[in-house]
Amino acid sequence: MLPPGSGLGVYTVQCPKVIRLLRKGCTNRPFYHIVVAHTRAHQSRPVIEQVGSFDPLPNQYNEKLVAFNFERIRFWIGNGADVSTPVKQLLGLAGFYPVHPTSYIRAWRAREKLEKEKAAAEAAIAESQATDIDKSENVS
Repeated sequence: MLPPGSGLGVYTVQCPKVIRLLRKGCTNRPFYHIVVAHTRAHQSRPVIEQVGSFDPLPNQYNEKLVAFNFERIRFWIGNGADVSTPVKQLLGLAGFYPVHPTSYIRAWRAREKLEKEKAAAEAAIAESQATDIDKSENVS
């Protein structure tokens, strides 16, 4: 049996697991694998299993693509694996977990921003119409 300090012995078998995002892709084009890894593992260490993928950049239909293997996720959660917050958010949006509170906050802020932009656009249109009416009165 290998000593725990070697990284291949009992220590890694008993080490807690986590389901997290592992960044792949290249500069300015991220792509994430959803993986099961040791909690103390760095990006350079091999992962235990890949259970999904996530493409954060919208495609031509303005969709962000996510793929999950729910059976394996259930297996690892049942065996005591923790789930990182970004993965919890994705699983919440997929209906596997309750929707994460930060998802609600992000949607609320986006909706508020859209309403402000809409109000500003309406005010600009009303102002331009008022100046057009003033110019037509001055011409007459």
